[in-house]
Amino acid sequence: MGFVLPVFFALFAAFSNALATVLQRRAALTVPQSEGFRPGLILDLLRRPVWVVGILAVIAAGVGQAVALATGALTLVQPLFVLELPLALLIASLLTRDRLPAAVWLAVAGVVAGLAVALVAASPSGNRTHVPPDRWAPALAGCALAVVVLAATGLRRPPGRARAGCLGAATAVCYALTAALMKSSVSVLGTRGLLAFLTRWETYAFAASGVCALLLLEHAMQGGPLVASQPALTLGDASVSVALGVLLYEERLRAGWWLLPQLLGIGLICAGVFALARSRPADPPGGP
Repeated sequence: MGFVLPVFFALFAAFSNALATVLQRRAALTVPQSEGFRPGLILDLLRRPVWVVGILAVIAAGVGQAVALATGALTLVQPLFVLELPLALLIASLLTRDRLPAAVWLAVAGVVAGLAVALVAASPSGNRTHVPPDRWAPALAGCALAVVVLAATGLRRPPGRARAGCLGAATAVCYALTAALMKSSVSVLGTRGLLAFLTRWETYAFAASGVCALLLLEHAMQGGPLVASQPALTLGDASVSVALGVLLYEERLRAGWWLLPQLLGIGLICAGVFALARSRPADPPGGP
């Protein structure tokens, strides 16, 4: 049962996030295009019921992710969010009533198989909950710098794949950092109660990082096609999360010959993700 609970809630969160991504993309296509960073975009989107439903899905995903992180390793939970991309494309195809070609189903199978192989081979372990400040400082600085550079690069690009990809990558770093901060914060909630949770700096830091990720995501959704932003978001979130899990929480992955099946699994995931990106399924139609 040590891994069943975090895996179940991580999969629930991945599905909820995929649903939210498709609904938010649908809503983002109905508001005026923004050339730069525009916080007022959220006010426009609040008038779209489909976006509000998407936000409810985000909240559900957040609850599922919090439970998963409280009971499992960051290096186990966050890679499962790789499934967001195939789930998002499947949900989008249902909304548009388009049948997915066999090549897309093959790519989905590759992502699922690759994820299973990589996680079984890596066998993530460790569930440390406290991170000293001297570890947080360089991690926060590095993530902040990466977000600023990626966001600035994306916003200088015209709408298209490059813009959406850069903003998707910036969102991925924010999501990974949010998860790392959330893990520390929710562990306090479970062991020391609500008051301790409300007095932890990580609680407000993960809330701020999450808001930043949400705003960046909306601009990524507007910046280009779903298949451009989602791969950067999906692969980036998993990669940065694994790095933070190892560096901050001292989580362990199997080494030695186990690296070979891990690399095979990662290769299958990347091949499947980029195949899905090239498939360019239709975005769900826009509408209020």
